[in-house]
Amino acid sequence: MDLRSRLETTSTELVTGRHADLTAHLSGRIGDAMLSGKVLEDLATQREHFSLKGNRLTLVQLALQMAQDGTQGVEVATLDALARDDGPALELAARDARDALEQVFEALNTRHGDRFLFSGDQTGTPPLSAVEDLLDDVRDLALGAPTPGDFEAALDTYFEDPAGGWATAIYQGTPTASDPDAMLAIDPAITEMVRGLSVIAVSASSSAPPLFAADMTIISGAAETLSGGRDALVSRRADIGRLQENIDNRLSRLDVEETIATELFNAMTARDPYEAATELRELETNLQASYLLSSRLADLTFVNYVR
Repeated sequence: MDLRSRLETTSTELVTGRHADLTAHLSGRIGDAMLSGKVLEDLATQREHFSLKGNRLTLVQLALQMAQDGTQGVEVATLDALARDDGPALELAARDARDALEQVFEALNTRHGDRFLFSGDQTGTPPLSAVEDLLDDVRDLALGAPTPGDFEAALDTYFEDPAGGWATAIYQGTPTASDPDAMLAIDPAITEMVRGLSVIAVSASSSAPPLFAADMTIISGAAETLSGGRDALVSRRADIGRLQENIDNRLSRLDVEETIATELFNAMTARDPYEAATELRELETNLQASYLLSSRLADLTFVNYVR
């Protein structure tokens, strides 16, 4: 290898901290070095996977917190208005329920990059359509039900049947997800909460179906449904919190594994920086001397020689 090539190689080794020709440096141990390098690559891939998953779960938690917070107090205000037979207060509670639904839908349409988090495998599509579409459906169910029992049965079909309107008309994602840890917008906890909110929202006296005025237990039942859904959502968030903790623990273990693997890989492939710097200075000195000698030889003539 000529001086220039050796200089470039040593300069590269000084920058990277590794021998450029591992085969020559390690001789029969090159297989071990390649295996260590593969381990480091696998650890980096795992770290990227768990970090990405952890980030998504963090956004899911924030979205669910937003949905949960938006419903706070709605059922209490509704039940209090019913207990006092306070029409204006019930009207206000209905508007609060409508606003809470908007906040729930906004939260569940959260994205991570270009992926919607609550759409299952249909990640390019927002999971939920317009709130008004849902309220129109619930209002139509109430108008078409002869009795409160019929209305409850219609709500059961609409919200709980996989072929019902909630899962097929309002929800735009897939019914299942390939990721077992994914949460869908049609999760039972969310569905229960949305069901309660939607019934309260359509109870506003200005547009309430006649069935509601005939039996106010429909509204009180919706308030209890909302409360139960929110309690179930708290439990689901706790499950997600455990997943986050598991991911944090896995990342911590990866840190340890990566440290050990890096030390082993460096022990086999690292180039001593002091040695590389010393060799680089020597090569630069030799190369400069070579250039100087070449220059003098180029200027050499017979006249200069006899002088």
